Amino acid sequence: MPVLRFVQITDTHLCDRADGLLRGVNTAATLAAVVARIRAHEPHLDGILATGDLSHDGGTPSYRRLITLLRPLQAPSYCLPGNHDALSSFACLLKAAQTQSGGRLLKDHWQLIFLDSAVPGAVHGHLRPAELARLDAALREYPDRHALICLHHQPVPIGSAWIDRSMLDNADAFFAIVDRHANVRGVLWGHVHQAFDAERNGVRLLATPSTCIQFKPGCTDFTLDDEAPPAYRRLELHDDGSVATAVESIL
Repeated sequence: MPVLRFVQITDTHLCDRADGLLRGVNTAATLAAVVARIRAHEPHLDGILATGDLSHDGGTPSYRRLITLLRPLQAPSYCLPGNHDALSSFACLLKAAQTQSGGRLLKDHWQLIFLDSAVPGAVHGHLRPAELARLDAALREYPDRHALICLHHQPVPIGSAWIDRSMLDNADAFFAIVDRHANVRGVLWGHVHQAFDAERNGVRLLATPSTCIQFKPGCTDFTLDDEAPPAYRRLELHDDGSVATAVESIL
């Protein structure tokens, strides 16, 4: 059976300085390690889904570094902004070769839809009316294609009170659209720096750990999980609409 193969990387938090640290972690080094692992274990990729907070500082050098670090994978990158990304720099720099910001991907029996949930100057997420309308139109246009929707902010609580205060603030409007379309197979996001795998009305809900630091699950207040390593998610999208996926940690 034909299958599409993607990897999701998220919350890379690259700094403007190559030796920049986040909570004592060199985020460029951890992303390089993740890329090396992907390159060794994930051949023949159809794309890289980079779901936001790609930069920590928001400067041009961090986005140039992202493009350089992902280049060895030799696969198209589909990049979404998060709350740490500077939207003007993000949009400009990620127009480099094989890098797409926003939009959608039509391939074989699938449609991947990339939504912008970033709110300038805020931590929480919001889908503007135009983004919601674009989502609805895309799902209506190709009802016979399975759909995977990608964004940065979580549309459901994950059980960590402090970060659930900065989730998607109009999730009801988002799910009202999702519920109208039987072709949606999954929703994929970042932001939470931890793994999440659930189901809602037959739709797979997935979050993925960061390529750098992780947040400890189930906490009321901000808490790092110092024992959780950098990670990425492997996704296999099958022609029958099934999604095979696993989080791969860099030990």
